[in-house]
Amino acid sequence: MPRLSKSDYTALSAFRKELRLFLRFSEQGARSVGITPQQHQVLLVIKGQAKKDWASIVELATAMQLRHNTLVELVDRCVKADLVRREPSPEDRRMVRVFLTDHGEELLSKLSVKNLTELQKLREKFSELISPSDQ
Repeated sequence: MPRLSKSDYTALSAFRKELRLFLRFSEQGARSVGITPQQHQVLLVIKGQAKKDWASIVELATAMQLRHNTLVELVDRCVKADLVRREPSPEDRRMVRVFLTDHGEELLSKLSVKNLTELQKLREKFSELISPSDQ
């Protein structure tokens, strides 16, 4: 096993701190628009699906590392808040597709603009932490 230097530990510690600060920033942003951080994550997972504009319950549960029943309850709360809507799959009526509503899209867009700006700041901090001479 390679021996880590003091600067390796310093970089890892700083990374962990900045990551937690970003997560807190994102969580507070979600609450500021009236949704929970988990509801925000649901919206982001749906919007982030490659080549489609919906996610299945299984995809959401996997991405969020939640049990199926827990995710279904979360989606129920998102439906009630008019953030998402459910539709049965036309190919397999046993599968449910979860789509963003216009309201969900609007909130996600607001949050994502702020979060991307914050991520850009993080990228700059991380590039300072791990310079080519440290690698």
